[in-house]
Amino acid sequence: MAEPRKELDPLDEIARLLAVLVRRDCESQTEAITEIARVGIGARRIGELLGTSPNTVNVTLQKAKKKERGASGG
Repeated sequence: MAEPRKELDPLDEIARLLAVLVRRDCESQTEAITEIARVGIGARRIGELLGTSPNTVNVTLQKAKKKERGASGG
């Protein structure tokens, strides 16, 4: 028999729902990660919200920053 699901803290539930909305609105995981990071959420939490690892989040953010610097000529 499966264990009952743990009830989420209300703020955690809101964060998860907002992450779902961001993910649906974005064309790629990279865009979703950068949008969520833009509001100050860390890599570990973004990974939890999007179902990926903090390392993937960090690498994605570094690549996005590098791409943005290249596009701006800096």
